[in-house]
Amino acid sequence: MRGWTITPVGGVCFAIAAFWLIVVLIGPWLAPHPIGAIVSFDIFSSPSAEFPLGTDYLGRDMLSRVIIGARYTVGVSLAAALIACSCGVALGMITAVIGGWFDAIVSRGLDALNAIPHLMFGLVIIAAVGTSLPVLIGTLALLYTPGSFRFARALAANVNELDFVHVARARGEGSFYMIREEILPNIIGPVLADFGLRFVFIVLLLSGLSFLGLGVQPPNADWGALVRENVSGLAYGAPAVIIPSLAIASLTISVNLAIDNLPRRLRDRLS
Repeated sequence: MRGWTITPVGGVCFAIAAFWLIVVLIGPWLAPHPIGAIVSFDIFSSPSAEFPLGTDYLGRDMLSRVIIGARYTVGVSLAAALIACSCGVALGMITAVIGGWFDAIVSRGLDALNAIPHLMFGLVIIAAVGTSLPVLIGTLALLYTPGSFRFARALAANVNELDFVHVARARGEGSFYMIREEILPNIIGPVLADFGLRFVFIVLLLSGLSFLGLGVQPPNADWGALVRENVSGLAYGAPAVIIPSLAIASLTISVNLAIDNLPRRLRDRLS
């Protein structure tokens, strides 16, 4: 059973990631106040029994805003990562099987999209179309689909050249069967690991967009927006800036290290 033993670092990271997932699922019931409610006239107050994380620049409870903001940070990022990986993996497998001019057109088009700096492209799209949750999710998914496509296509192309795939093709199986039965089961593990990394990248990009004012809009807020709102009062109410920053760091680092510290046998199965 040694191969299934998780490392101490992996255990801590899984626990942190699980903690934030629980917060996302039951956040509205955990938050002591509504996310936009002004509950104190003392702005940037220090942590106290009444307000464990202090208050922000308007006197709103930071604990409530961090808890509910987790839903926006994790929810938007998770939705975008799911769309990006689903589209990228599907296109990657299809192009690997079909090949030819179709593969060349799709690959060069997505390579061109991937060459554009993500933050710059996101700013242009959101500034032109407007800021809303569907626009945010769609923009983030569009930006990270090319990377998922390239990863899945490389895996699928390798599997497509193996003997059991040639046997299936020789007995007359169609492309859909090849993708569903022969290729996808053999690349699903690395794809899931890549999904975790895409999620981390999207969290960071979403936080950057929100810090620039083009992410989740008031009175709602994700963690990046919480940093932007309170950064002017850093000298007076540091917890209002530091706590959401630590939340972003804890989520992204824990997910990243959790993937790196998967048990060895599980990594072997996912490879």
